Amino acid sequence: MTERHSDGRIARGERTRDAIVEAHAGLLREGVLKPTAKVIAERAGVSLRTLWLNFKDLETLLEATTAYWLDADSALRQPIDAGLPLPQRIELYCAQRVRRHEHITPAARSSALGEPFSVALQRSRHEHVERSLQDLAAAFGPELTAAGDDRQALTNELYAASSWPAWSSLRDDLGLGIDEAAAIMRDTFTRLLRA
Repeated sequence: MTERHSDGRIARGERTRDAIVEAHAGLLREGVLKPTAKVIAERAGVSLRTLWLNFKDLETLLEATTAYWLDADSALRQPIDAGLPLPQRIELYCAQRVRRHEHITPAARSSALGEPFSVALQRSRHEHVERSLQDLAAAFGPELTAAGDDRQALTNELYAASSWPAWSSLRDDLGLGIDEAAAIMRDTFTRLLRA
């Protein structure tokens, strides 16, 4: 087999895997929180056999799909200069969290159903948590340092106030609109950071 044929086959395989992952993500966006392999394959325009030839099992597919969502989240993740005035940092940070939460909501809802049984989903959640903690430390480093012995408690409080479960509670449990929920996040940050 020539190298060109081999490269073409590799490229086709990558396109097929991408189509399957995008189909899975698309179904989650539409509210199909536990799509079957058959439904994913149909959406991707491939056979069920092709799906399982590309992903040896559900866990492998979940690893690829969570990587897709993490990459998409990375594109929405912008550094916030810790030298900016505190009100501006709070505004920027909370606005970014809102965009990221609204984007990740379909995947987070689906993950909540399967996470107890999936190492890939558990790993993805931990990565999101770690990213959030890094973002908090970068944006609010001066305030966290000034908290001294209370640094960890303040970090935990800020994390809890801006986590996806808190956002879901505001949006789904309380039925608040995006602007109302965002205002609560900003107010909470302002109280915590000015205390």
